[in-house]
Amino acid sequence: MSRSARPAPRVLYVAEPAAAWTQLPPAVVDCSVIAAVLWAEEAASEARLQLAGRTLHAPALLGCELANVARNKCRSGVPEDVARAGLEAFSEQRIVLHDADPGTLFDLAQKHTLTAYDAAYLALALQLNAPLITFDKRLADAAARALGRPD
Repeated sequence: MSRSARPAPRVLYVAEPAAAWTQLPPAVVDCSVIAAVLWAEEAASEARLQLAGRTLHAPALLGCELANVARNKCRSGVPEDVARAGLEAFSEQRIVLHDADPGTLFDLAQKHTLTAYDAAYLALALQLNAPLITFDKRLADAAARALGRPD
């Protein structure tokens, strides 16, 4: 090797699973947020902003809650086809649904004075160590306390 020849620069290689680069941060979303989006409620744009760039998670009960929202919309005068369209749009949402342990829900509901349904969202946020996105102030306050974040 001549004096003027320089060795080729060293190449640093990093082998890492693709998911580490493509996974979006998780967030737990409750029925109030998804309903706002599905039925284009007044707060839908605010909800969409908070959901953007996240992997969405919810308890498996979300579908039941949304069916109840659709029923209540019909009872308040919303045409059945509009209520049904919101439910059909739910199937197009990318939300990872999770089962919940009833004992955990009971404990959280008791501790935070929540319904067991709301406790399911809180339990999931705690399990994933993820933010909980909701329009429900009582649930938001409980989540802020439980997750150790200020109200």
